[in-house]
Amino acid sequence: MRQQILFFICLLTTISGISQNNGIIRGRITNSISNEPVPFANLTVDGTTLGSSTDIDGYFEIKGVEPGFRNLNISCLGFKPIIYRDVMVTNAIPAVVQIKMEEESLELKEVSIQADPFNKTSESPISLRTIGIAEIERNPGGNRDISSVIRSFPGVTSTPAFRNDIIIRGGSPGENRFYLDGIEVPVINHFQTQGASGGPVGLINVNLIREVDFLSGAFPSNRGNALSSVLEFKQVDGNNEKWRFRAAIGSSDAGIKADGPIGKKSTLIVSARASYLQLLFTALKLPFLPTYYDWQFKYKIKFNEKHELIFIGLGGIDRSKLNLDANETPSQRYILNFLPVNNQLNYTLGGVYKYYTAHSSHMVVLSRNFLDNNIYKYQNNDESSSGKKILDYRSQESENKLRYEFTWRKSGWKVNAGINAEHARYYNSTYNRINTPLGIDTIEFNTTLHLFNGGIFAQASKKFFKEKLSISAGLRFDNSSFNTYMANPLNQFSPRVSISYQFIKSFAINFNIGRYFQRPAYTLLGYRNQNGELENADRMKYIRSDHIVAGLEWTPTPNTKITAEGFVKFYAQYPFSLRDSINIANAGADYGVVGNVPADSRADGRAYGFEFLAQQKLWKGFYGILAYTFVRSEFEDKNGNYVPSSWDSRHIITLTAGYKFKYNWEIGARWRFVDGQPFTPYDIATSSIKAVWDITGRGIEDISRLNTERIDAFHQLDIRLDKSWYFKKWSLNLYLDVQNVYNFKAVGRPYLTTSLDKQGNPIDNPTDPSRYLTQMLENKTGTVLPSIGIIVDF
Repeated sequence: MRQQILFFICLLTTISGISQNNGIIRGRITNSISNEPVPFANLTVDGTTLGSSTDIDGYFEIKGVEPGFRNLNISCLGFKPIIYRDVMVTNAIPAVVQIKMEEESLELKEVSIQADPFNKTSESPISLRTIGIAEIERNPGGNRDISSVIRSFPGVTSTPAFRNDIIIRGGSPGENRFYLDGIEVPVINHFQTQGASGGPVGLINVNLIREVDFLSGAFPSNRGNALSSVLEFKQVDGNNEKWRFRAAIGSSDAGIKADGPIGKKSTLIVSARASYLQLLFTALKLPFLPTYYDWQFKYKIKFNEKHELIFIGLGGIDRSKLNLDANETPSQRYILNFLPVNNQLNYTLGGVYKYYTAHSSHMVVLSRNFLDNNIYKYQNNDESSSGKKILDYRSQESENKLRYEFTWRKSGWKVNAGINAEHARYYNSTYNRINTPLGIDTIEFNTTLHLFNGGIFAQASKKFFKEKLSISAGLRFDNSSFNTYMANPLNQFSPRVSISYQFIKSFAINFNIGRYFQRPAYTLLGYRNQNGELENADRMKYIRSDHIVAGLEWTPTPNTKITAEGFVKFYAQYPFSLRDSINIANAGADYGVVGNVPADSRADGRAYGFEFLAQQKLWKGFYGILAYTFVRSEFEDKNGNYVPSSWDSRHIITLTAGYKFKYNWEIGARWRFVDGQPFTPYDIATSSIKAVWDITGRGIEDISRLNTERIDAFHQLDIRLDKSWYFKKWSLNLYLDVQNVYNFKAVGRPYLTTSLDKQGNPIDNPTDPSRYLTQMLENKTGTVLPSIGIIVDF
């Protein structure tokens, strides 16, 4: 395999591409508030002498640009200078961009000519990272998947498993919210764990993404229902001059993207992908064989300078089956014994209407999202007519959402205010044979739940002392019709304040304090008991988290940033499972469902730590990120004592670096280290009972020893090599991505399984015939995983 890859690369290096700089960048610059054109703005291509100026209508064109990702330095009298990053230039088709500039404060008497390459807002002056498409594309081991790419930044825990769980600052994977062009998208992963956020592969196609804002704290008031992070995905607009296409083949799927004009005032960008991940999983002899398809589009209509409308869509179909042939080892047989079959369908559709005036803008967002989740399991995986069904779960979540936002800027003030409302429908049909402290039980119910949720928010920001001091204060109220307590918005009052002070031009201190609320998962709200009653109706409350974040920021050069941040999060009203006597905060990094149990909102928790980041944006061919996180995460156990949570990773180190050579060669590497995470030992006595094992197929945890042991530390090196060719009418990018280069074997929690006879049947315990004989299996994961990707633009 290694020789074939090397031969393939050597063969491609012999291809002679056209190296002339025939690329063109053209577009328009407008005012971010009024949407009126910005005339006489100066633009230069970073690192070159190429440039242009906008005409009276804000249009510009730059010719003779070298192909590849290029940055534009833009300045204009009366506006803040900006760096517009990652414009993809080819020889074949002009790159068309739409750029917005923000007016300069009247307090400044000097014209600013130095742009800040690192995004920073008054609302979120701390814990905000903006990730450009070039960083996403070239991230080693990232597989062009943003859920994996953010692992290069501080505060993000990663795992050695084939999953994209987003675990931020000691919070659970269910504490994150995602937005695509301002529209909330609940599902961003295929086979996503219901009630959480993780899955094996991302749903969003990065070919449509321009940049991503990643907030691990200091959430603005217009973003509710989040406790750990908010990710804002911003899509590119379709080309308004000519249709163009991109075909891509990666490690797990193949896809096509097309974008171009639909008439004089509208553009369309659309993509579709189909997976062959099941081939990779088969080669790795994994017991889970997934197949998925997804689609994504953005349609934009610009009626005139004051009115515009966009429609977006995102959806996926996920189908899985068990790889019953992967049963050669005890570990494979163990996983097959408990792993269910999971099929999903999801989509999000929405529209955003914007109206601009001289000093303000209005935005109306209307959307619908839907998730259909089906999980089933048969005893011994026997799906014949004589098979015994252990689990049959069918759930649907649908939400219809409306949000209005008003933004006003004048005299250095910025005010954002609005209201949101939604109707949610949750359906659940559950049949599940489980083990309880009282013995084997059958959970069987059907539920249909209708909820009306709402919120109101406002935030005001102002800069003082020649913009050295920035202060932003916001508040929001949320409510839900689920019960009387949640219906009272005063119980979900969440204020927040951000302060930033720039002592000198390159040094600042930043601070945020805020209270945030999140509605419990529908799986908890819709759970019914055997009498058909909503079991948790009077026990559920919004989950609360109080954040305090403070940090220092130093930008020694225009492309270098060094930050140090300390954070504390205090949790309250976290759902606590009355069946398993465990905090729901410890769940979410596994396939299936989080919740669907009787619970109440009794538990508290806390997470605290320190983060360090040194980042070098692309400069003279080099870029790099050094991130270190120390984090502790603790939640109450059944006795009310604080114990480490499942996300108590302690030490996390990530080093990412790369270099761009001549002739469009690029190499990058990423090394990750994650300290051992806690796990709960097994209750062997209960697990070995025949009636219990036949139902669960896996070990039962000893909750009295919750998270008292830890797995070993995990580390991994990923390397990526890119080569691009730019021909007259098309371009080609080839990349080789090798994950886990030195073949590190991560040791996870051991498996508890039964001893088997030669026929593969469990062996009775000779001293107690009511039990099986059990044994521990070593759980090691990790292999060298090379993949080749091909991207063709034409």
